[in-house]
Amino acid sequence: MAKTYADIQKEITALQKAADTLRQKEIAGVIERIRVAISTYQLSAADLGLGGKAAAAPKAAKTRKRKAGAKPASVAMYKDPDSSKTWSGRGRRPDWFTKALAEGKKAEELRA
Repeated sequence: MAKTYADIQKEITALQKAADTLRQKEIAGVIERIRVAISTYQLSAADLGLGGKAAAAPKAAKTRKRKAGAKPASVAMYKDPDSSKTWSGRGRRPDWFTKALAEGKKAEELRA
């Protein structure tokens, strides 16, 4: 006779209980081996990286320092009214800026 959904669910539950039991037994064995190694080698929590004096402190995030005389990040000086694109006024002129000037607009009209 074919197994039903309920039969398979019962098997899953039984297998999960068996797996949990085996896991607990294995964990107990691992913990015992760790305890023996700690005792044999006289390890401390700090040696294991679990805190204390020997544990390394987390590194602070690095921040970039500007060189003396370096310019800060550019601020948008011009804005395209159609697409809201911006340009700082530095570097090559963007296409939208050149096109607007060709259409007769003045740079002052495009100021952000």
